[in-house]
Amino acid sequence: MEPALLRDWRTAKHVACFTVVRRAVRRYHRTTMSFLPPASALPSSSVRSFRGVSSALPLLAFLLCSACASSGGGMESADDPTLVVESAPASVAQDRPMAASEAKEEGESEVPVAVAESEQRVAPPRPGELPELVVEGRERHLIIRDLVAEAQAQLRDVELQYAFIGRGGREMLRGRPVAFALWSEAQKKWTIAQVEIPRPPVKWKPGHRPLPFIVHTPGIEARHVNGTGAERLMFAFSRGGEDLKVYGRKFPVFDNGLIKKKRWREAVATARSILYLPYTQDTLDPNFVTGGKDFLLTTARGAMDELRSENVPSAAYPGELLADVIPAEVIATLAVIEQTDDEDFIEKGKDAFDEVLNQYGLKREEAYRYSVSSAKALGPMQFTDRHGNGTYSLVVRRCRGAQLDPNFERGATRLQNAMKAAVCLLDIELAQMSSDIRSAYRTNPQVLGIFAVAAYNGGPRNVAKLYRALERMGVQPGELRRAGALIPGSAVVCPCVWREESSVVRAVSIPRYNRENSGYIEKYQSVLSLFD
Repeated sequence: MEPALLRDWRTAKHVACFTVVRRAVRRYHRTTMSFLPPASALPSSSVRSFRGVSSALPLLAFLLCSACASSGGGMESADDPTLVVESAPASVAQDRPMAASEAKEEGESEVPVAVAESEQRVAPPRPGELPELVVEGRERHLIIRDLVAEAQAQLRDVELQYAFIGRGGREMLRGRPVAFALWSEAQKKWTIAQVEIPRPPVKWKPGHRPLPFIVHTPGIEARHVNGTGAERLMFAFSRGGEDLKVYGRKFPVFDNGLIKKKRWREAVATARSILYLPYTQDTLDPNFVTGGKDFLLTTARGAMDELRSENVPSAAYPGELLADVIPAEVIATLAVIEQTDDEDFIEKGKDAFDEVLNQYGLKREEAYRYSVSSAKALGPMQFTDRHGNGTYSLVVRRCRGAQLDPNFERGATRLQNAMKAAVCLLDIELAQMSSDIRSAYRTNPQVLGIFAVAAYNGGPRNVAKLYRALERMGVQPGELRRAGALIPGSAVVCPCVWREESSVVRAVSIPRYNRENSGYIEKYQSVLSLFD
């Protein structure tokens, strides 16, 4: 009877194991990328459209069954990390592998390894090399700067925890490990939290499907709050009911060539880890906001001075210098709106601009150098390359006198060079506009800058659409004025422009022509007043 009982026990164990596998696969489908078909549809649909996924599903089952066999049927061991989603507390989350090559490359894109390699080479100090923090009696923004420097020192020698799944030819890198330096105000000490996120960056929007992630540090609870890539990825952390402040982050950048060839071990061995702190509420301070404005204006004026000293001519206004055509305030404004998310602006208004300015005030030249959009636009001014056919390549060819850095990764991520390139691009766009627009712009370049920034955002086609929209409104370019404040209860719905009639300036709604572009113009008019 004993062998039969043993067989029955083993059969029941494996049935239970495969039941757990089936449930885990369903949870994995719901929680991560939602790219797996239902289990009943796998044999046929995986052959037609999910060949990559069909190989991942047996691997997932194998890993989960192995866990059952090695732990006596239990699915988690004491050392297992925890996969969490934004809507579930860490204490009830389940352990699942992260998505890897199947993840869609949307939202934030991968930072080119050349950008990471061009990072400032000055190594952060070691913890013992910094003076002890003295908090009492000091201004808050100075304390924050010291904490950010200390956080970099704490992260300097931290080894990121990479995990591989599969064996042999099927081995792959499971996710992307990221380390955070957390400060406890109550205990006055640091904690390093290790988190694993999907690789490559996945599509994510606030209020939509939560980002899956694994917390590797015991006792730490995490909540994803923003971003998926090197520029914006941020979490909120707590331990034992205390909110911990984030003052540092270590993020690995991989060689995409090695990743595409699935040379995972080599990609990890050659990964470049960057120490960069994205914007977080823990660093928001009025001094940084004001400092960000001053820094951007100073840098924009420095770019103008270089163009003037090089006697770069304007393409739009023959006989004039380029530096005399585009105001520095317009360029500083572009540096803000290019990094302000549309949804943030709709939700927060000018507070969204303060967050961007705060980052410029804190990080200065380093701010937004790792910003890469889904369209591969790079850096603070969001230029593209497209194998030598993007906007940056265009201005390098057309604006030779500006002596722009010909290297895209360097040129697009160094703010003053990128601002010079932005001046050149605006001038090139203005040269293609009608004479009445150019004439009106020259008499009022900051207000009529809406045409130049419309082109910066979407090319000359959007300028034509905007011009036709204004014609339908009966608004002439020369009638446009600086944006004011809407009267409470006003029937005018923005995006709008401000028109002067009989010495009275009123808001006029812009007819629908391009949602993104009209929103871009609205942001431009709102930010411009900050630089007065």
